[in-house]
Amino acid sequence: MARLIVIIPLVLLLAWKVLTWWAKTRTARVEKLRSESQDRVKERRAEIERELSTKHGLAPREKLVVAEAPGIPGLDAALAAATAGDWHPAAELMAAAAGDHGLRARLLGPLSENAAEDDAWLRAWRAERPEDADAAVITVEALVQVAWNIRSSRRASEVSQEQFKAFHRVLGEAEEAAKEAERLAADDDPLPFHVQQPIAMGLGWENSRYAALWSELTARDPLHFGGHMRALQYWCAKWHGSHELMHAFADAAVAGAPVGSLLTVVKLDAWQEQFRGVEDRQAAYGAPEVLASVEAAEADLAAAEADPATAEAMSYRILGLRGRLAYFHTRAGRGAEAMRHFRALGPQVSAPWTNYDDPVHYFQLDRVIAAAHLGSASA
Repeated sequence: MARLIVIIPLVLLLAWKVLTWWAKTRTARVEKLRSESQDRVKERRAEIERELSTKHGLAPREKLVVAEAPGIPGLDAALAAATAGDWHPAAELMAAAAGDHGLRARLLGPLSENAAEDDAWLRAWRAERPEDADAAVITVEALVQVAWNIRSSRRASEVSQEQFKAFHRVLGEAEEAAKEAERLAADDDPLPFHVQQPIAMGLGWENSRYAALWSELTARDPLHFGGHMRALQYWCAKWHGSHELMHAFADAAVAGAPVGSLLTVVKLDAWQEQFRGVEDRQAAYGAPEVLASVEAAEADLAAAEADPATAEAMSYRILGLRGRLAYFHTRAGRGAEAMRHFRALGPQVSAPWTNYDDPVHYFQLDRVIAAAHLGSASA
């Protein structure tokens, strides 16, 4: 009996040591296998990255650049003058763009951003020309910029109550200023309605009121690109719509636009919005209804590129649609189709990757994935 009392603890101790050794050995083996697997993945990825240029004819990673919209002659000088307190160049630039709704929308953004930082030049302009429609609409957009800067781009749960109160207060000021912008604007100018879109989104306008605003905008410019992009955000589920309402809007936009207008991008963006966080991306992006939208966008792109004047005037938007097509084909597992667009993009990193924190990194990652799909398809 005494021997058992001595032996049993020894046996238990030995068993514990054996189990501990076995667990450590097994863990070490698993870690080794995991490390070896990760090394193989890294080696395969490095091999594919080398093949992107040597085998597939793509621009090497070190030459990739984030695409930028073509510069507007005179804009930099106008912004510099505004910063120095002189509003005249900005006024001349807006006046010279009269009738060109797309150009005026492009000018509005940087001018209002400048005024959101320091509006001394804009207040001087309005004091000297109180009935100037361009100054009035820039005032609205500048207030919108101020409001959204206050709110920030963080999720609602991360925004303080003080921020929300200030956000809504400034948007209310913008809403009042928009009434004057409408009064002063030319009858065919969509800008006073375009600048109200983010106001409607931030203040939570009812769908019927937003639809009335949209009718005013599209009555003046049915194909207003910036307007369509802002409206898509309003109708998405995270703001004041749903997947159904968002797609209904996108479908109507595509149906009402001629082939070559590049507005099929609205439908692609609607799908991308719906698929945020989806687990099986290949099943989602490879669904028949999604591929039908992709084919419509392919036809849209081909028509735009077939017209030299359109291709030149809409070069930046063409890049954006081509980038989205490469993005969609990659996620659908269609390597050959994706690589065709990646080759055409060359070194330019376009939308949708420009929405990422590191556009070049994710652009390169998708090129690797597309090449891998290409390899698996030929295997």
